[in-house]
Amino acid sequence: MKYSKNVFKITNNINTVLTGKSDVVELAVTVLLAQGHLLLEDVPGVGKTTLANALSKSIGCGFSRIQFTPDTLPGDVTGSSVYNMKTGAFEFLKGAVMSNIVLADEINRTSPKTQASLLEAMEERQVTVDSVTYQLEQPFMVIATQNPVDFLGTYNLPEAQLDRFMMKLSIGYPSASEERMMADNFLKGITKEKLFPVVSKEEVVQMQEEVKTVNVSAELNKYIVDMISLTRNNELLVLGASPRATLALIRASQAAAYVRNRDYVMPDDVQLTAPYVLSHRLALSTEARLNKATAKEVIEKIINKVKVPVL
Repeated sequence: MKYSKNVFKITNNINTVLTGKSDVVELAVTVLLAQGHLLLEDVPGVGKTTLANALSKSIGCGFSRIQFTPDTLPGDVTGSSVYNMKTGAFEFLKGAVMSNIVLADEINRTSPKTQASLLEAMEERQVTVDSVTYQLEQPFMVIATQNPVDFLGTYNLPEAQLDRFMMKLSIGYPSASEERMMADNFLKGITKEKLFPVVSKEEVVQMQEEVKTVNVSAELNKYIVDMISLTRNNELLVLGASPRATLALIRASQAAAYVRNRDYVMPDDVQLTAPYVLSHRLALSTEARLNKATAKEVIEKIINKVKVPVL
C-alpha cells in the first residue's frame, strides 16, 4: 500500500532520538492513527516527554505542553474569557489543550477538577467555555505521563478518565547496548530539537481516515466482543472493560494492521493491542491483588481462553 511509506517515515524519525524502543514507538503511532489518546506510565527520565515531543515534531503539527501541578486550574487547560478594557468586551484566550498534540505532563499531580477539564476534549474533540463550544483542530491527541513510584502529592486518575485513553504504555529502561548508542547520539548532537517534520498534518488526517477502511471480518468482530465479555465475568476482576473499550480495541486493531501494511485485520493485531488497550481499564479483585496478579496477566489468560477465528 502506498501509505505505508509515511508510517515508516514517522517511526524512523522518532527512533533516531528514542533509541531501542521501536516497539513502543510503533504502538504510539498506532494510537495516533487510530485517533486515540495515550497514557505513558514510567519512572522519571526514560523518555516519556521525548516520545511525545518527537511525535509532534515528526508530523508537523501544533504541540503544547501542560505541566500539571496542584495549583493548575481548569482554565489553564481549556482557556478562559478575559475582559478587554480597550474594547469593553470579553475575549477568549485559548488554553493549552487547543493544539494538535497535547502533552499532559505528570497528569496525576493535579486535582481531579483540573483532570476533568480534559474529558470533553478527549471524547468529543471540543471545548466548552462560558457556554460557547470550540471545535478542536484535527488531528488531536492527548499524551499524558505519570510517575508510578512518586505517590506524594498525586491524585489517582478516575476510571472515567482512564477509559478515555486508548492505550497505556511503559517505555522502560534501555539495555546496556541501547544506552551506549543513546549516549553516542547525544555526543553527536542528535536530539529531539534537531528533528523535522516528515509528513504533514493533512497527511496524518488522511491516514486516520484510511485506517477506518481497514476490513474487520464478522469472525474477528465476534472474537473481540467475546474477549471483552470475558473481562466482565471473571473472578479476578471487579470491573470489566466498557463498550468504549470494545470500540477502542477494534480501531486499535485496524491501525495495527495499517501500520503493518495490510488493509485487513488479523487475530495477531487484536492480540498485540489488547493488553495495552484493556489493562488500565480493569479493576482487580481483592483476591487477585493478594496473589500479586496484574491486569496484563489476567488479560493474557483471557486471550488464551477465547477461540481464535480461522480466516
